[in-house]
Amino acid sequence: MENLKNVAPIEDFNWDAYENGEAVTSASHEDLEQAYDNTLNKVSDREVVDGTVIAMNKREVVVNIGYKSDGIIPMSEFRYNPELQVGDTVEVYIENQEDKKGQLVLSHRKARATRSWDRVNAALEKEEIIKGYIKCRTKGGMIVDVFGIEAFLPGSQIDVKPIRDYDVFVGKTMEFKVVKINQEFKNVVVSHKALIEAELEQQKKEIIGKLEKGQVLEGTVKNITSYGVFIDLGGVDGLVHITDLSWGRVSDPKEVVELDQKLNVVILDFDDEKKRIALGLKQLTPHPWDALDPNLKVGDHVKGRVVVMADYGAFIEIAAGVEGLIHVSEMSWSQHLRSAQDFMKVGDEVEAVVLTLDREERKMSLGIKQLKTDPWETIEEKYPMASKHTAKVRNFTNFGVFVEIEEGVDGLIHISDLSWTKKVKHPSEFTQIGADIDVLVLEIDKENRRLSLGHKQLEENPWDVFETVFTVGSVHEGTIIEVLDKGAVVALPYGVEGFATPKHLVKEDGSQAQLDEKLEFKVIEFNKDAKRIILSHSRIFEDVAKAEERAEKKAARKTTPRREDAPSIQNQAASTTLGDIDALAALKEQMEAGKK
Repeated sequence: MENLKNVAPIEDFNWDAYENGEAVTSASHEDLEQAYDNTLNKVSDREVVDGTVIAMNKREVVVNIGYKSDGIIPMSEFRYNPELQVGDTVEVYIENQEDKKGQLVLSHRKARATRSWDRVNAALEKEEIIKGYIKCRTKGGMIVDVFGIEAFLPGSQIDVKPIRDYDVFVGKTMEFKVVKINQEFKNVVVSHKALIEAELEQQKKEIIGKLEKGQVLEGTVKNITSYGVFIDLGGVDGLVHITDLSWGRVSDPKEVVELDQKLNVVILDFDDEKKRIALGLKQLTPHPWDALDPNLKVGDHVKGRVVVMADYGAFIEIAAGVEGLIHVSEMSWSQHLRSAQDFMKVGDEVEAVVLTLDREERKMSLGIKQLKTDPWETIEEKYPMASKHTAKVRNFTNFGVFVEIEEGVDGLIHISDLSWTKKVKHPSEFTQIGADIDVLVLEIDKENRRLSLGHKQLEENPWDVFETVFTVGSVHEGTIIEVLDKGAVVALPYGVEGFATPKHLVKEDGSQAQLDEKLEFKVIEFNKDAKRIILSHSRIFEDVAKAEERAEKKAARKTTPRREDAPSIQNQAASTTLGDIDALAALKEQMEAGKK
């Protein structure tokens, strides 16, 4: 009772009215309603106002806008702001002051959308940092909820580091900077990378300012490309070019390093303005040439792997970073122009002989033909004159066939030494490249490393026999196989060919002999050395006619008197052919008798 305070009663309180249930004060009911309404905010539908969060749970947020009732907004409309708490001021859109249940209906999403375009433009103009909620992935980047607007976040603008998994960002709230707005299409582009670039730029300046050439730093492999590896040095990136990864040849940087690997690198060079840093990995180890066996000398045998091929030769790696060139001319004793790919390929393990060695220039030339004996040193013993061998056709020329008896031993068969009987116009008519051909050694040219070879010499010269068969004056059956301007080629027995000029191709009826026609031909010339037989068809019937004419004249002379008509006999003798021996003998006898 001690705590009770004495309260003075209201002097003009109307107790009678109170007992009768009437108004308890002198003020009217309307006045009370007006006084009550004056304490509340005046609001209207479709208006954006500020409210205060007075309560919240996982599903709903209760917002007081100073109205006679509070509004309830789904928590999903605040997912862009996970730090929302009681007491925060939020903007809301009044959809309905009083629904069927008498409830105030509010929307935070619509309030943001109503003011969003102005806000996003202001953020771009003031370079303001804003918050956004990453809703989902899309082609090339992400969709971000910014002030209720769906903005585009390019994949390249998420972070300064390359992103390997975009999905981890979905559902996150992050800070962004508006970098571009298309007013016509209402498109907004935001960037998170832009926020950290300015800070990194300052870090880069500080780091680069402390760099020195030759300095060794620890870094992390950030990205691997076909041309090199990017290393994060702690806020600034440097590039290890593919040629600086290893002293040996590297075809793919992934053979040497892997992502997120920590390693030491040395600074080779850097550019203050462009913020480029050139790094090296191989420079941390001694050059392999310096570690090369000091006893290695010219003439020694080495083993290695083919790392690069070219037409002119092959590079052999005998140790990581130590290479020697085998020129194509040192791959075989052969004189043929050939490509190095004919002898080896990348990846082959080979043994070679050191031909030259220059440690200062770090160059070495090797050879593999030196592992075999030069066949030309003992050429006379292995391939003596008149010896028979089998060779492989390598190449043709108009004048002959180049063949190879063995690797490094080449020879030439002249076109005239291919066949005794066939007139070969080009070697391709007789043989083909890659084919085997039997040869006879005709001549050895050791100085020029070339053999003169023959093929026809393996058989006896049939022209020795032909000389007895196709004698001058003999007649043989032949077929015209080719007609030329100067005459025709005639196929004779035994595979021999002869030639007849146009005047010797006239037949007895005056017509000209034609292609593929079979006729009798008389040999009018035989030349064994030139392998030439000249034929005539017309000479056959011409000689018959002449023989008949001579026979008639001879018969006529026998009926003529011997003494009385001596002058006429002399005249007759003058007109006889010199070849008529019988007529000449008779004339001689008559003349001797006259003298007597």
